[in-house]
Amino acid sequence: MLICENCQINPATVDFTHVENGEVQKLRLCAECAAEKNIHVHGPLSLTDILFGLGDENVEPSTTPDHACPSCHMRRSDFRKTTQLGCPVCYETFAAELAPMFKAMHGDVRHVGKVPRLEQVNVELRLLQRQLDDAVEKQDFEEAARLRDAVREANLTKRADAN
Repeated sequence: MLICENCQINPATVDFTHVENGEVQKLRLCAECAAEKNIHVHGPLSLTDILFGLGDENVEPSTTPDHACPSCHMRRSDFRKTTQLGCPVCYETFAAELAPMFKAMHGDVRHVGKVPRLEQVNVELRLLQRQLDDAVEKQDFEEAARLRDAVREANLTKRADAN
């Protein structure tokens, strides 16, 4: 049986993981210590609730009106329940609410999607080739040699991914 890392007395019943500045901290706490630290173990919250700050009792309730998308008529409250938007216009309609959520989830407010690995290598190859051409033109042969090696490596990766 694991003991609470905070009080060192009671059995640990709560596993709490906290990520801050890329550093992961894991705590095993008893229910009492978890409650003292405002870690609520009952009453599930959705990801959108957490990102919109609804799981934090110290955050004021949203003063944003529950407006609807002019195209599909989805309301902000509907999105909070389903975590899915109704149409492309929703992204514009709820931009103010979505920006902090995208920033928290993706590290940026602009979603660029996923690129297939082979296409990612092709894009990288084109960029490296342009940089290589520029280095040769500037007669920066050290940089050109480094880029030539990078192009070879990317071509090897491309061949391996194709098989």
